[in-house]
Amino acid sequence: MTLRAATAAALLVAAATTRVSAGDDEHSKVLGSVHVQAGQHTGDATTVNGSVEVGANAVAKHTESVNGAIRIHDHATVDSVKTVNGSVHLDDGTRVNGDVELVNGGIIIGRDVEVSGRLSNVNGNIEIQSAHIAGGIETTNGDLDVGMGSRIEGGILYEKTNEGWFNFGTKVPRVVIGPGAVVKGTLRLRREVKLYVSDRATIGPVEGATAIRFSGSRP
Repeated sequence: MTLRAATAAALLVAAATTRVSAGDDEHSKVLGSVHVQAGQHTGDATTVNGSVEVGANAVAKHTESVNGAIRIHDHATVDSVKTVNGSVHLDDGTRVNGDVELVNGGIIIGRDVEVSGRLSNVNGNIEIQSAHIAGGIETTNGDLDVGMGSRIEGGILYEKTNEGWFNFGTKVPRVVIGPGAVVKGTLRLRREVKLYVSDRATIGPVEGATAIRFSGSRP
């Protein structure tokens, strides 16, 4: 894990633990999963060891876990999504008013999702079906698929991996920018990636790689 990743993990653990200690209800736990019912309005939904699930059309503030997955169901709204070890799934039409931050875990973003902040992880694939990410994307290890009609503002950053024998044979990430997708800002690729860009996509400047253009729905 890089120093940046270790720092991010420490901050997420500290934030989640602080929020849990400040709460005293079914939506703030140390052990066990947290469920916000469909249509319910609540405050923070946090746990240290367990998953967090926010039901369809519900509204919550900070959704956080240290060891556990987070799922936000259709048309729910939350202020932020953070986990250290666990995946994140944002279903169709959900809204995140701030950042989506992970360290170890994949991210799946559904259709018509709005993320007002940054989308980031260190280890794990990112799949964006058709969504708007206003604060850019940051990652290190894992594939990135920006689906048809998606809009990314703030560019895309792939951080450099740690050097050393333990990285020998690490898979080269595959980055696909699909038809009709728009990436505003620079694509800064500080590690080796395979970059495929649709001939119907619009992207900003590319640093660190040569884009391979493709036609059709997939490269």
